[in-house]
Amino acid sequence: MNSISNVTEEILSAILKCIDEAIHVVNTNGITIFYNEVAAQHDGLDIKEVIGKPLLSVFPSLNEQSSTLLKVIETKKPIFNETQSFVNLHGRKIETVNTTLPIFVQGELIGAVEIAKDYSRIKQLSERLVEVHKSLKHRSGKTLKQQAAYTFSDMLSKNKNFEQIKQKAEKLAKSDSPILVYGESGTGKELFVQSIHNASNRSAGPFIAQNCAAIPENLLESILFGTSKGSYTGAVDRPGLFELANGGTLFLDELNSMPIDLQAKLLRVLEDGAVRRVGSTNVVSVNVRVISAMNVYPGDAMEKNQLRTDLFYRLNVLTFELMPLRQRKEDILYLSQIFIGHYNKKLRKHITGLDDQVTAVFIGHQWPGNVRELKHTIEYMMNVCEGQVLTENDLPVMLKHMTPMDEILKPVRSNSFILREQLKNFERELITDALEACNGNIQKAAALLDIPRQTLQYKLKKLND
Repeated sequence: MNSISNVTEEILSAILKCIDEAIHVVNTNGITIFYNEVAAQHDGLDIKEVIGKPLLSVFPSLNEQSSTLLKVIETKKPIFNETQSFVNLHGRKIETVNTTLPIFVQGELIGAVEIAKDYSRIKQLSERLVEVHKSLKHRSGKTLKQQAAYTFSDMLSKNKNFEQIKQKAEKLAKSDSPILVYGESGTGKELFVQSIHNASNRSAGPFIAQNCAAIPENLLESILFGTSKGSYTGAVDRPGLFELANGGTLFLDELNSMPIDLQAKLLRVLEDGAVRRVGSTNVVSVNVRVISAMNVYPGDAMEKNQLRTDLFYRLNVLTFELMPLRQRKEDILYLSQIFIGHYNKKLRKHITGLDDQVTAVFIGHQWPGNVRELKHTIEYMMNVCEGQVLTENDLPVMLKHMTPMDEILKPVRSNSFILREQLKNFERELITDALEACNGNIQKAAALLDIPRQTLQYKLKKLND
């Protein structure tokens, strides 16, 4: 029986050693009984320095209140995603995010296990980012303006609805009300936000962007609101992004990834115009325009509890939805030519355009990655193209798999003029549908098609010839 138990322990130990997470197990007396290599690397220790030793002797900066392992032993309750900052046996500062669970066998507590993620490096990089923003704040207005490089003239489109959105945004840019922008990935949300900033009265002020999905919850709070000395081990007085963006614009991307509790604090800042650094009782007034972006529909985010309803209604003062590329069909070929011109200069090539096959593929493709996907596709094809025109052979593999090539290219191959005929058929169907919807009234059908009445009459005559 003992031999079976020993084999089981060896198997369990081997499995735990293979897991790419820091795992630390103590018994009810706080003595370490398991400590894997990943944990040792995180903590800057050797496994032999920890196994069989009392926890507090190895980590002298911890105590029974600050140690998540000892706290779980005492309360018998799990702790999820709690940050812990401590100094190890060699004086090295360690910062982790821990999930700590009690271990019960037949109803009896025998110890606790901790799964830890080291975010010291992430924190260092984030704090360095804050310092960079801080240094930029003290530079000239010209340098600050360059943080938002794009204007509305950079957002090119032939789509009437998209142009109307741009005109509306340029007009409302002068307001200080918060803005919410949503649209699929690759639709140009950050370009749109930068354009709003540059068209606003804050264009000479700082433009600071922060992706809410890129940083852990506890760290995001300190990055946004700043820290006060002594708020946690090693904390110093440091302004957050709200203070650094004072007089300018703070862009919060992927807002739906921000934890709900943190969204409540964001709502208070929007309502009061004041921030309180983590660990501080002092309130600092800020003059910041907040622009948020999401890659999902706000209603869906609220249903999934990813977005607070009260925060949505506060941000919903000015809202813009950026259309996906598949709803801007006229922009696919238009932007393709613009990107070809861009990469001709960059790659020193002389590509003239797309052949009929590629044109058909581009029109038929759904572009889930939108303008970003189109641009990267053109870049790839320009790099591999050996002729003067981009052809089917130059298409990236992923696009070939995602697009029903045989169905799209079959009619093109069967007749070299099929594209023109297909466009003519498509136009005929649109006109027929519009006339049916308007009971044959040409004036109303022309308005529905957004073309002059004379143009519609000319097209009808031409289609009937």
